[in-house]
Amino acid sequence: MMNDNSNFIKTIMKNELENGVVDHILTRFPPEPNAYLHIGHARAIIMNFELAKCFNGATNLRFDDTNPSKEDTEYVDAIKKDIAWLGYEPKAINYGSNYFDATYEKALLLIKKNLAYVDDLDQETLAKYRGSINEPGIPSPYRNRTIEENLKLFEEMRMGKYANGEKTLRAKIDMSSPNINLRDPVIYRIMHITHHQTKDKWCIYPMYDFAHPLQDAFEGITHSLCSIEFEDHRPLYEWVINNCEVEAKPRQIEWGRLGITHMIMSKRYLKQLVDEHYVTGYDDPRMPTLVGLRRRGFTPNAIKNFILSTGLSKINSTVDYGMLEHFLREDLKLTTTRPMAILNPLKVVITNYPSDRIEYVDAVNNMENESLGTHKMAFGREIYIEQEDFCEVKPNKHWKRLAKDVEVRLMHAYFIKCNEVIKDENGNIIEIHCTYDPKTKSGSGFNERKPNGTIHYVEATTALKARFNLFEPLIMDEKVSTQNFKERLNPNSWQTCEGFVEAVLKDTKPMDKYQFIRNGYYTTDYQAKGDKLVFNRIVGLKSSFTA
Repeated sequence: MMNDNSNFIKTIMKNELENGVVDHILTRFPPEPNAYLHIGHARAIIMNFELAKCFNGATNLRFDDTNPSKEDTEYVDAIKKDIAWLGYEPKAINYGSNYFDATYEKALLLIKKNLAYVDDLDQETLAKYRGSINEPGIPSPYRNRTIEENLKLFEEMRMGKYANGEKTLRAKIDMSSPNINLRDPVIYRIMHITHHQTKDKWCIYPMYDFAHPLQDAFEGITHSLCSIEFEDHRPLYEWVINNCEVEAKPRQIEWGRLGITHMIMSKRYLKQLVDEHYVTGYDDPRMPTLVGLRRRGFTPNAIKNFILSTGLSKINSTVDYGMLEHFLREDLKLTTTRPMAILNPLKVVITNYPSDRIEYVDAVNNMENESLGTHKMAFGREIYIEQEDFCEVKPNKHWKRLAKDVEVRLMHAYFIKCNEVIKDENGNIIEIHCTYDPKTKSGSGFNERKPNGTIHYVEATTALKARFNLFEPLIMDEKVSTQNFKERLNPNSWQTCEGFVEAVLKDTKPMDKYQFIRNGYYTTDYQAKGDKLVFNRIVGLKSSFTA
């Protein structure tokens, strides 16, 4: 549920509906199809859809494809998939390019109203003429061209008569405005490039600050929600709406950005990580991209609950990565089965168990959710346990695992006691020999003595080989800035282990999720090749990462 106390936009919408300012709510999510979405975009998606849903409203998906030099249908398809994965269905899927004809007509309207003109200044000179925060802008020498001349030149721009950068169309607003965005902003530029939707129909393209408010108006958007850096652009947004004679009057509202510790959320820097091979791609499980988080095993529900818990405010804020991990655990703990996996195996030979016998014990799939049932788990003479679960000499009274001459319970099975330790020529433990007590089978009611703790295991002859990908945050420290971010990359962010899982996982499918007993939550990787299973750690049972 959306928190009323931390959501000023919901209050605005409620008041406007009650006072008749609007009679419905229609929001939009307007991504540029030039990159993969990350968790920051997920916040915009979730807030737009959930706010509209609060009032039985709807949300459009509109691709802001006004810059064909950076856009690709690959990103269009990926964005659609991401939104569907999060569980949302747009009322309509539109493209900014759908409105190129109508937007061009509004540009002509501004020229006819003497509110736009064709400028010949090059980009460097134009930037210089705009002035600074402390200095007013300088009017272009082309600012006072006649309406007729501007119409002619703009038509020639559309027809392809001029080269890239040779001319622009600028709104005529106020070169002395304290808001630099109102100092005759460029609203059309020349780009001789094939567009992925309109092909070669156009060689002039509207700028975002001109196209976006018009697109909102054309679609009848009631509330145009965006991040706080667009606050200074709002006067231009309103100027376009007020001067282009559109029927709808959408309202722009800004919210503060959300930062997450240990995460980089910048399309530019994420692209740099990919291009310079710091990561394996946009779907690298360490990336904050939605495609990366999906491969890692994140769930839509966990992301949604996390985002909604952070609320909305007008100021930028930062939350700890551990908060996201918390919502992952909460979403997974009752929905996943809990088979056993050994990540760093140590071989155990139970010397008094028959070598030609395998028996099966009953294992509960999830102790906190009985509806997930049970499965049969193999037990035999040779098993694997975790290396960390054995110590040759019990170090202290708090050690509740296996040691020489110490007895523990194997989960769902029997008590075993270590009698002999086998080492290689370097003194490394490579195998231990134990005996088991057949009277101690789990469920038998045996209570004559207490074991020194309980450990998990897998039976060696039925176990399946598996690789485990273990992830830590990509950024070592908690800064959310991008300053020197490559120097802050965590060299241990991706580690692998070669181990075993229970045979019950032989039919696991990509993206199936499990809690491996005492090891954390894992998902089956969809890029695994060959016979060996590959599992990605989604999140540990508790946070273990420290900067």
